[in-house]
Amino acid sequence: MLSKACTYGLLASFYVAKANGSEYVSIRQMSDDLGISFHFLTKILQKLTLAGIMVSHKGPKGGVSLGRNPASISLLNIITAIDGPELLQECILGLKGCGHERPCPVHNHWLAIRNDLTTLFTERNLANASEEILSLNLRLA
Repeated sequence: MLSKACTYGLLASFYVAKANGSEYVSIRQMSDDLGISFHFLTKILQKLTLAGIMVSHKGPKGGVSLGRNPASISLLNIITAIDGPELLQECILGLKGCGHERPCPVHNHWLAIRNDLTTLFTERNLANASEEILSLNLRLA
């Protein structure tokens, strides 16, 4: 459902938030730790930077940090920055014009799931995710 870039963007965001989001994190180190191609990761981080989710700093001690308070960065912000808003707005089968008047075979079921996902991605943010990652020792790679 989520693109590989989006999945990696979420992992990278969790990684930076876990590392105290206000400090710069080395992109090379993050790439190595998460097992993500450095070049692919930099393209993902560019999208997050353009969306104001990350701030990038060049130089020998450069890297990325969170662009704002982690409590104000929802998972939906990250998903939208990378994959766009279509995921939670379009027909799961990709049919044009799917809706209440002309539903596809899974429209009503997808609508309920889509609403649950929207709630989850809106309510979860980098602050509460990083707290759980640290307190429960959750893995990122």
